[in-house]
Amino acid sequence: MRFICLLCSMFAISLASTQTPVNYHPLDPKDPIQFLGNRIIYGGDAIALGPHDFFIDGQLSDQEAEKYPFVFNSIQSAVQQLSEGTEAHPMTLYIAPWVYWIDNPDDPEIRVPEPGDRAPYGMKIRCKWLRFYGLNKDPNNVVLACNRGQTIGAQGNFTMFRFYGDGTSSENITFGNYCNVDLEFPLKPELSKKKRAEAIVQAQLIHCDGDKIVARNTRFISRLNLCPFVGGKRVLFDRCHFESTDDALCGTGVYLNSTFDFYSSKPFYITRGTGTVLLNCDIHTYCHGNQYFVKAGGQLAVVDSRFHAEDKNLYVGWKDLPPVSMRNYQFDNAINGRLLFIGANDAANTVDMMEKPILDAYRIRLDNGVLYNTYNLLKANDDWDPMGIKSYVQEAELMQHTRYTDIPTQLLMRSDRDTIETGKDKAELSVELFRFGNVPVTPDSILFTIWPEGDPCTRLIRTNGGITCTVIPDNQSQEAQKVIIVASTPSGLEAAVELLVLPSIQPAPGFRKTPEITLNGKGTLSVKYQLDTDLDDQSLITWYRCIDKMGTEDVPMAISRFNKPLYVYELNAGDAGYYIKAMVESKHNMSNPGNPVEVLFPNKIQTGDIQADSKVLHPYFSKLSTVNQPKVLPGFWTFRHLDNLDGPVPTGDAWYYGEGRDGAQDISGLMQGRSGFMCYTPVANTNKGMELSLQIAPYKSSGQGFSVAPLYMDLLIKFDSETMSGYGLRIERTTKYGNSVDFVFVQYKNGEVTRIGEPVSTSCYRTNCHIQFQMKAGKLIATAGTDAKYNASSYPEAVVAEVVMELPVEVNSFGSVGILYNGGAPAVI
Repeated sequence: MRFICLLCSMFAISLASTQTPVNYHPLDPKDPIQFLGNRIIYGGDAIALGPHDFFIDGQLSDQEAEKYPFVFNSIQSAVQQLSEGTEAHPMTLYIAPWVYWIDNPDDPEIRVPEPGDRAPYGMKIRCKWLRFYGLNKDPNNVVLACNRGQTIGAQGNFTMFRFYGDGTSSENITFGNYCNVDLEFPLKPELSKKKRAEAIVQAQLIHCDGDKIVARNTRFISRLNLCPFVGGKRVLFDRCHFESTDDALCGTGVYLNSTFDFYSSKPFYITRGTGTVLLNCDIHTYCHGNQYFVKAGGQLAVVDSRFHAEDKNLYVGWKDLPPVSMRNYQFDNAINGRLLFIGANDAANTVDMMEKPILDAYRIRLDNGVLYNTYNLLKANDDWDPMGIKSYVQEAELMQHTRYTDIPTQLLMRSDRDTIETGKDKAELSVELFRFGNVPVTPDSILFTIWPEGDPCTRLIRTNGGITCTVIPDNQSQEAQKVIIVASTPSGLEAAVELLVLPSIQPAPGFRKTPEITLNGKGTLSVKYQLDTDLDDQSLITWYRCIDKMGTEDVPMAISRFNKPLYVYELNAGDAGYYIKAMVESKHNMSNPGNPVEVLFPNKIQTGDIQADSKVLHPYFSKLSTVNQPKVLPGFWTFRHLDNLDGPVPTGDAWYYGEGRDGAQDISGLMQGRSGFMCYTPVANTNKGMELSLQIAPYKSSGQGFSVAPLYMDLLIKFDSETMSGYGLRIERTTKYGNSVDFVFVQYKNGEVTRIGEPVSTSCYRTNCHIQFQMKAGKLIATAGTDAKYNASSYPEAVVAEVVMELPVEVNSFGSVGILYNGGAPAVI
């Protein structure tokens, strides 16, 4: 049975036989179980089996299990008879050592999401207060397993469990998705199983929607998108172990006395609400260069935790580009035995709790050691105390005359606007205070300060008893200024917002001399004008091609960016036969753009006016207009979204110029949303060769290039974008190897794509990747390499560090060159 979705219900069942099973031998004699038919004995405790206490042992045959009403040999058979538990008496599955496959690992059928689901699930269970209890002190010996992931046995991010209801818990269990990890089971080696694939894909464990989730002495094993009880409201991980790459961990959890193996740099995609807490944890990181916690943001607190790093110079930060508003908390952490200040490069984002009262929310110093204050963190309004420490906390309060409960852990601040103009606007700031678990608290004392300290361009007025604040702009300079307002509590909580403070905006300047276009002797046109101001010219200039002197059917060709007027337009072969128009929107550094003024060069561009080599196309993307232009016209770029995508066609432009992030951090260039087609159609086709040189910086930083397999990018040469025919070099993420891509030649014929030649697997598709692709003497030739420093020798021999490939093909007369991008994660070109 592939998917199981059950409603828990009460059921009638016959009384258990008291006959003692014959020839029952525990799989682990060093940690034995006695099975007596109607009860089990483990660790000296006799456990009576019944409607809320099941025994599961994979060693039992169907015939043996069927003899006893509360005994099963698989998780699947047990969950068919679940009854909802209570907090006092959970529905408990006592599970003997074995490997229990939640989804058949050998079934070739591809798993797909059920209607309404975003992911395919191995098992969906609706049962409140469901408890998985492994009957072995070593969680390695009780394994709940699956081995499917995105594109590898599943369509979508395969997830082993989906739990509905409060109170789900586990103890002495391993939850493992062995899609990309070997399952090793020394107790019975024949139950071991090799990973399904080398390529690391999204292979998930547990989604849930309940509250009061607990995992003790539990292992969570996968790589990408681990998902241990993701979705839980309050989640405690006590003495657990996690192995993961990116986007993996539960963003609402309290991790106590736990261990982590980080195989990539961003184990949390995001933390939510009051965030995540690590208390007395050990983190083994196999990253080099930088280790971060989150990809998209959220709050964390890390206390008394130790990093163990292979890279002796590893930098540990919260996020690669943390926003000003981010505030995370730390105390007494270390890396390789040295004191660690997390996020030292962005120190304002880190609140060190040393000597601050807020530390009491997380740890209490006792005469005989440290008590981690999980009671304060998890009690919310229902007094939940899964670690059973309430009495110790109350005793400490009496002895030390200090409050250790109901201590808030998060301060947030919001502004009703992020830009304010001097003499016109003001910003209203408000704060919210929360205890862990998103429990709101009314603030009673907030301090608001300006950073940089003493900044003259703003002043603060506290209102509403000091818990709100009005920001009055007073920027007397000629430039916009950024200021940061910090809110803090006496305990040490902080929040921040960044405001852009504008000087008083002046009207757009007029022209002392109106724009005119002149033809230079260097194959360029210049637009000349004089603004009616002495301030810096930041006018927006856009250059168009038009079909006549009236400016009809104008198509934007080049534009100003970043407040730098584009005074000069370089003519190229495509301009011949067109009129060129410039549109100028006057602006200086203290004004908004004015109404556009158009000026047309009076003469049609002639071939003799052009000096640029017609055989060489060097697109300056920083100047090139990238607005959608779906037409295929000689001498023009085509920019459009891809056809035949699932779902509605995206809105907005398919391509844009900007600054990259993640693996393309601090690199500016041409980018896509998630996909896009761009192609230059020459004025005339040719039977001669063609060469494309490209430097690209993918957002994905580990060599995998794209979001999932089989997403890709095609570099196109000798192409006809009208019929979508010609040749391409496809760079594709596959499931063959981890953190690598395949380069393979492809041929387009009327939109149909065929791979030609053998693929080359490579690790070089990482920032900056240099690619050359050409048609020469009847051959397609491609080479690629990277500037990146990484351990190429760690890859299998079949994954090369540099690409060199060629293939004889039939020559065509097409002359277009372009890129078809269908990669999900963007890249900067």
